Amino acid sequence: MEIHATLPEKGRDLRLDFFRGIANWWIFLDHIPNNVINWATPRNYGFSDAADLFVFISGYTASFVYARMMLDRGFVVGATRLWKRVWQLYVAHVLLFVIYIAAIGWVALRYADPDILNEFNVAGLVENPIQTLTQGLLLRFKPVNLDVLPLYIILMGFFPPILWLMLRKPDLVMIASLVLYFSARQFGWNFSAYPVGSWYFNPYTWQLLFVFGAWFALGGARESQTVIRSKWLLVLGTLYLLFALVMTMAGRFESFGALFPKWLYDAFNPNDKTFLAPYRVIHFVVIAFFMTRFVPKDWSLLQAKWMEPLIKCGQQSLEVFCVGIFLSFVAHFVLMLSWGTVWAQLGVSVIGIALLCCVAYYKDWSKKQDKPAAKAAKPAAQPAPGA
Repeated sequence: MEIHATLPEKGRDLRLDFFRGIANWWIFLDHIPNNVINWATPRNYGFSDAADLFVFISGYTASFVYARMMLDRGFVVGATRLWKRVWQLYVAHVLLFVIYIAAIGWVALRYADPDILNEFNVAGLVENPIQTLTQGLLLRFKPVNLDVLPLYIILMGFFPPILWLMLRKPDLVMIASLVLYFSARQFGWNFSAYPVGSWYFNPYTWQLLFVFGAWFALGGARESQTVIRSKWLLVLGTLYLLFALVMTMAGRFESFGALFPKWLYDAFNPNDKTFLAPYRVIHFVVIAFFMTRFVPKDWSLLQAKWMEPLIKCGQQSLEVFCVGIFLSFVAHFVLMLSWGTVWAQLGVSVIGIALLCCVAYYKDWSKKQDKPAAKAAKPAAQPAPGA
């Protein structure tokens, strides 16, 4: 089949690093319970949040990185490089999984607080450690806040054939993704979890944002320019974002929510995150179109020095994400010990983000050290005297 996708331009797009970095910051803040600072994150002001952004950018980046490789070097090479990345993600998840549950277990034992085991869904390790650990390695058992990486692993693992077909029939793949999304919502399809229940992020529905990100990178953004630049999208999209803000605030404040008809309130509260409600998808697509319209690739602020820490956190996304998940538990523990004062909430949030930046800068520096240093050019030979 002929290639019908439009490959992204060569060169790093700092917008991806910026949005991936800020998604990591937001995820860290959102995972700290009873933290007033996480009112700065988008989950409080609309239907979609940092998780939607993370999955979309993951799909965009995967196609951005591997599409050209698959075309230049063939499907097998592209697929194996993708699966190599999947293995890296899996190893990172297992390492985080072990450290995370060890930290939770230590806190529960040291402070005689067994309730924290139930709070973070790790009580099964005490009752049935071998089976629970095995299910953890199979991605079926997940402590609280360890849901995103397993979703990413699954989506990346199935991506090679999807990418191959998307390079040839991008619109067809996007339609197939929509069909799977609506079928999963209609029939209740989801992955099973251990010991009971199902995945918090349903891969059958969340794949839509991942595939949308890939489609957007491989020509979808260019195809959508008429819509993106249209006045009616600007008007209707703005109205929809305002509506999402109102409905989200209605869910946050009971007295405000009581002002709306029950049927309207119940349609959006609680926000259906597991099955990725259509209103979440529309909300995110509007934001993605607005960002494409108003944030160009050569946006001058991306070169600003004060933006560098955020961009570095996006460039070293995996390490920053994993450390952020662990630090969110540490921050939660610190707030438990400090009675959760506002100053403590501000302190753990600022220190946590500073540590994420340190991780990003160290990883960036470490990668540079792995590259061979450029050899200095030898001085030209001097002619012999009298020559």
